[in-house]
Amino acid sequence: MAGVQVRMLGPLAVGRNGGALQLPASRKVRALLAYLALAQHEVGRSRLCELLWEVPNDPRGELRWCLSKLRGILDEADRRRVQTSGDMISLDLGDCCVDALYLQAAADGGIETLDRDRLRELSELFAGDFLEGLELDRSPQFESWLASQRRHFRALHTTLLERLVRRLPADSEEALSYLEKWVELAPFDVRAHVSLLGALATGGRTRECEEHLAATARLFEAEDLDFGPVRNAWRAVRSRRAGASPGFAFTSPVSPPATASAETAGSASRRASLAVMPFLEQVPGGSFRGGLADGLTHDIITRLAKLRNLFVIARGSVFALAEKNIGPEEAGRRLNVDYVSSGSVRNLSGRVVVTVELIEAQTARIIWAEAFDHTPDDAFLVLDEIGNRIVSSIASEIEMVERNRAILKPPNSLDAWGAYHRGLWHMYRFTKSENEQAQHFFKMAIELDPTFARPHAGLSFTHWQNAFQRWADREYESDQAFEAAGRGLIVDDHDPAAHWAMGRALWLRGRQDESLGELERAVDLSPNFALGHYALSFVHSQSGNPQAAIGSSDHSRQLSPFDPLLFGMLGARAMAHVRLGQFEEAAEWALKAAARPNAHVIILAIAAYCLALAGRIDEAKTYAASIRKTLPQFGVDDFLATFRFTPDAAALFRQSAKRIGLD
Repeated sequence: MAGVQVRMLGPLAVGRNGGALQLPASRKVRALLAYLALAQHEVGRSRLCELLWEVPNDPRGELRWCLSKLRGILDEADRRRVQTSGDMISLDLGDCCVDALYLQAAADGGIETLDRDRLRELSELFAGDFLEGLELDRSPQFESWLASQRRHFRALHTTLLERLVRRLPADSEEALSYLEKWVELAPFDVRAHVSLLGALATGGRTRECEEHLAATARLFEAEDLDFGPVRNAWRAVRSRRAGASPGFAFTSPVSPPATASAETAGSASRRASLAVMPFLEQVPGGSFRGGLADGLTHDIITRLAKLRNLFVIARGSVFALAEKNIGPEEAGRRLNVDYVSSGSVRNLSGRVVVTVELIEAQTARIIWAEAFDHTPDDAFLVLDEIGNRIVSSIASEIEMVERNRAILKPPNSLDAWGAYHRGLWHMYRFTKSENEQAQHFFKMAIELDPTFARPHAGLSFTHWQNAFQRWADREYESDQAFEAAGRGLIVDDHDPAAHWAMGRALWLRGRQDESLGELERAVDLSPNFALGHYALSFVHSQSGNPQAAIGSSDHSRQLSPFDPLLFGMLGARAMAHVRLGQFEEAAEWALKAAARPNAHVIILAIAAYCLALAGRIDEAKTYAASIRKTLPQFGVDDFLATFRFTPDAAALFRQSAKRIGLD
């Protein structure tokens, strides 16, 4: 094999042209190589000194010595791979084969898409634990990084094994070897034990099943874990075998029964489940739990639970696992959840920095990561503002993943949760035909689970769109929006989306005060419900308090900066500025709204009229021409009939319409 190879999935090793290179005895050199290789970007010298030396005599000097050793390993006469630029250091390994990076690239592309041969190839990369044997004494930050990476790659290895088992005959020796490795890597993963029991049972190896069951029971009891799901799965396997024909095969070895950790008792509807692991407080000497980090974790769990669209693991469970030093990936498997979030809190130069990441538990894929910072003047303000952003980001990222997953599934395979998210995907296209498709899937979700409130709210929104966009009879669609919202409230009066839907439906009926009451109830139930704040802005922008409209618009965008309804949030702010006589500001916000890729004709009309009020006639006429191409008869009467403006605001829009021929 030509070129340079770096192996980190096992003991660190470097080879060139097929031969192994002798590495320096220094653990710091090896640690530096591994850290820079995995970073794939420039790292400051001060950060590397902080990472590798707790109290060095001459950290910069020691770092220079380590770099000289790295050059001896990696650099060649015509190829300098150790790059330094002022205070920054990086490795250029673009022409090298690094096993950990190769594996991560495959995982990022989707492990579930890989065929059996590729899964075998990737699983064979593991010659042991990540950087096996490379611990550093008195380097707590490196040890923390190393533990995190080991958890991550162990979770990837487990996922590869799980996918491989799915693609092999259940009772084959190859499948059994992978299952045994899976159980070894994840000894508390219910799926692993259920799969192994199923495979052994398929091969008629009942005695081995009983022995494994007894050993697993002792293991779970020693850790004070619920062994019930494993025991129940084995009983189901025995029951099926007792009534099976001689050709019986346990055909679904990796699909254990739902556990109490991922479903509420008696609930018929699946929800995406999430565990928020306790954040860590990072200090120069290492990290610890408590203080602001614990407060932030409690706050995030509470706020996410109030959104009502996720099954959020209770704080007691996640804190109990953290007490046992169980990492996020392993916690996700023990709790049998879909997603796990974790993070840290640091005080740096007068600012609080909070880093957070969200992973898909079964693939160990990072689907979102971010760093938030704030001045630490007020700890409660940090909890409120950063907590808001974290909660809203987690919720929106999970919803996006679930929508995209639902759209790829055959419609006849969808459960209520999948049908609901398929409906959202179509709803956010904002066209008449897509709105009809959204209605179909929301109705499917309701039929599959009438006790699931969110599809009722979604169905109400589609009727609202039909009325608002004049795609159907406004009075009939208004009634349908109201009825669907009412059914959602009957199902779950504590779901903010149900009150949001009712508030919008009441606005259609001209009952503004009642509408505002329902929308305020929505944000009272869940202060992080961005659509509730947007709807408040929408109603206030026309005939309520325009200043309140601006505040609610800004808050909704802070909570959900990439929301599919962002054009509406921006448009509501523009209309509020019109009512305040701030026409230039109105024009700028309206232009931002019209620039959104899913902005519809009514948003373009807001832009045209606001530009005309600001005296920007040529720009306004461009939008007017675009509107007339889509709706040749569209005029200001259609625009005003869509909204519920005060008389003085309506007069301003009529005035602007005359200036651009859109009256």
